[in-house]
Amino acid sequence: MSGNLHIQSQQLQFSDAEHALFKVVAEVSATLQFPCYVVGGFVRDKILGRDYKKDIDFVCVGSGIALARAVAATLPGKPSVAEFKNFGTAHFRYHGMEIEFVGARKESYRHDSRKPIVEDGTLRDDQLRRDFTINALAISLNENDYGAVIDPFNGIHDMEDRCIRTPLDPAITFSDDPLRMLRAIRFASQLNFDIEYDTYAGIKASKDRIRIISQERITDELNKILLSPKPSIGLYYLSDSGLLEIIFPELYAMHGTDMIDGQGHKDNFFHTLEVVDNISALTDDLWLRWAALLHDIAKPATKKFIPPTGWTFHGHEVVGARMAKQIFTHLKLPLQQELKRVQNIVGLHMRPISLTKENVTDSAIRRLLFEAGDDLEGLLLLCHADITTKNRLKIKKYHENFELVKEKLRDVEARDHIRNFQPPVTGELIMETFDIKPGKEVGQIKEFVREAILEGDIPNEYDAAYRLMLEKGLSLGLQPVKR
Repeated sequence: MSGNLHIQSQQLQFSDAEHALFKVVAEVSATLQFPCYVVGGFVRDKILGRDYKKDIDFVCVGSGIALARAVAATLPGKPSVAEFKNFGTAHFRYHGMEIEFVGARKESYRHDSRKPIVEDGTLRDDQLRRDFTINALAISLNENDYGAVIDPFNGIHDMEDRCIRTPLDPAITFSDDPLRMLRAIRFASQLNFDIEYDTYAGIKASKDRIRIISQERITDELNKILLSPKPSIGLYYLSDSGLLEIIFPELYAMHGTDMIDGQGHKDNFFHTLEVVDNISALTDDLWLRWAALLHDIAKPATKKFIPPTGWTFHGHEVVGARMAKQIFTHLKLPLQQELKRVQNIVGLHMRPISLTKENVTDSAIRRLLFEAGDDLEGLLLLCHADITTKNRLKIKKYHENFELVKEKLRDVEARDHIRNFQPPVTGELIMETFDIKPGKEVGQIKEFVREAILEGDIPNEYDAAYRLMLEKGLSLGLQPVKR
């Protein structure tokens, strides 16, 4: 071990619950004569001083299932153990932590599958099968070297160099399990690390192997990249490596600029990366980050050159909202509230910009409040993130105008209470008043009343809406029933 990360076990910060757990695991593994080690992401993140998800993996030279049973039986509360005999693993929850045990193993792969052929092995075999050197670290829980950090592939040195590197030949690592290509990029994005030269060359050479990975696995890694502190790192690696063109062709299609008659447009791919980074500095909300990623997704499909105006992307927000459903379906992302939210924000993202004009009407403000509803704050965050100019004067002007828009929105909402409003007259009231069944007249009256409120012709109040309902009904030849 070397450099700033020269590690002694006592330097690592463990919680009381972790210390207590390690003591029990050490005692039980000694009784069973199963040498045991803490491995993987827990060790990596402890060394980096990074917050980690509360899961701890143990490897023993012996039966992981037998060790899990014995440890659980010794712990207070005797947690229930879930066993997976086909994989030789077992896990349980303890003090809010996910605890997993596995026997040390070595793996081999067939070319057409990422499912390994597994055999019993040594600790070194187990470390060698891991994806990257920074994930191949272990902490001994054995009496003769308790607490020692075992680093056979210089993972700590790679942490010092801030790089992702495979312990084996990258061609073998990525051919065996192509998902590791996405994991390399995800870790680079999460940790702000570089991918080591030969490892990255291996990703480029093996990119087509990603086709054997299930869509759910690919999308899980995409989501983790989007949730990283600076997603552009991972998104750039995906694009440059050739993986993006395979797994997300719609996003890859945003690359490039065109020039006609000396007029060009910005590269929408790199603009999108900036917007995603900008919104990620403001929120951890995954679906707002997806909205940022897709806000200009339809620009390639709507791009036109119209002299003398130049390049236009008319209607890209509307087309983009439709494309969002196709993309969510293909990527197997949720198709309920999450999709509707992303579609609404993508479809409206040009509207707040148009409201920066001085002569904007209260009607336009009311319509945005009504259509955005609960998505208003997210929409405004995206619009703020969408300002990517490097001109400081323009940035200042855009931000000042944007603050004026937000002030107008607050003023109109405080006065008219339009956001998420339902017209004061309902379909049931219309049918009861005119003694009619569901039909087009009911919809016409409801829409007429709603439009009048949004236009400011009547206040958002029951009495005014009821009078207008009667007026519209009479114009349609309906007669109110006397009760």
